[in-house]
Amino acid sequence: MTELRFELPDGTTEGIHVHTLLNGGYAGRNQEDVAAHVAELAELGVPAPASTPALYAIAPYLAQQTDEVPVQHGRTSGEAEWALVITGPEPGDVLLTAACDHTDRELEVHGVAWSKNAGLDVLARQAWRLTDVADRIDSLTLRAWVDDDVLIQDGKLAELLPPEYWLNFLADRGLREPGVAVLSGTIPMLPGVDQFAGRWRVELGDPATGRAIELSYRVRRLPEFGEK
Repeated sequence: MTELRFELPDGTTEGIHVHTLLNGGYAGRNQEDVAAHVAELAELGVPAPASTPALYAIAPYLAQQTDEVPVQHGRTSGEAEWALVITGPEPGDVLLTAACDHTDRELEVHGVAWSKNAGLDVLARQAWRLTDVADRIDSLTLRAWVDDDVLIQDGKLAELLPPEYWLNFLADRGLREPGVAVLSGTIPMLPGVDQFAGRWRVELGDPATGRAIELSYRVRRLPEFGEK
């Protein structure tokens, strides 16, 4: 199991071994817009989910706090997201942090779950207790930049299904327990920006306090030796 460790605003640190990693998909709060997006992706050959929102089970070792993501080719990209990490049984044991779901776009046309299992889910090294920001969750900001600080994603958590939706989903299935991590799904990318970048940076911001949680990583292309 992957061990993640998070620094909290009070200076304490919490660690947890992740045994269940889940990625939300098509998780916009306006499901009419989601349906239109599904139709657009279908025209590009990406198979539509059986239902929306979707949830994908990911190999738990893919949850990493890292500065580098290895990839096999040049058509992979990140997705700015927030993540919930459950560290204990109490409401205060649910942590909120920034995340980036690095996805293989070549595999996406064969299956979204395949594409997500071909890359890392990068999580930040800092977190907030969800209970500390729950009253203003919709106002939190989510942004991503690529390469030389080119903005590629810019939105608020109000655009996505709220954390409580996923916590209720987990509870209904007996999965609201320590060691479970859920990524939120992402917000739209800005047009005209090359997503196949060599570096990604994601920020989860709290305008009320001026605090922010950030992660960044470079994308490293693995060497190729040819096939027989």
